Amino acid sequence: MQTSFDQLKTHAHQMLIGVENAPAIAQSCAWLEACGYPGIRLLREAVGDGRNSLVLNPDAMGLDLQGVSCVFLGPAIEQYVQRNGRVFLRNVRHGLYLLPLSVAANIGIGCPIDLAFAYGGERTKNPYVEKLEAAMRDGVTIPDDLWQALETK
Repeated sequence: MQTSFDQLKTHAHQMLIGVENAPAIAQSCAWLEACGYPGIRLLREAVGDGRNSLVLNPDAMGLDLQGVSCVFLGPAIEQYVQRNGRVFLRNVRHGLYLLPLSVAANIGIGCPIDLAFAYGGERTKNPYVEKLEAAMRDGVTIPDDLWQALETK
């Protein structure tokens, strides 16, 4: 299925009715799909979890995310890093949802598929510019089964 970036974002947003930061989450979902990452699949997993919030209390080792999905925690983690600087995250789930936020804020990110990584510091290059421009111009290809899942929500 070929769809526009904005249509993908709209469909992702529909899965998030009543969820805090739904517009930012939908934007991240579309961004990830446009860059070849599994934004829809991760979003569906996170929505099915039932846990979508956590008070971010730092300890001596950083932030323990307790397996709550970064789909929902991403904006709060971004704000935390903007206020407090680089932080080490652990017990991370769906860390790829931090990638669009880190690129937009020009901050560094460790390996977001690990269960623990650093988030913060300075980023000097956006390696996703070409992919995002192509997605805006040509649309995004989504597997039919994932598109169907978005449409039925």
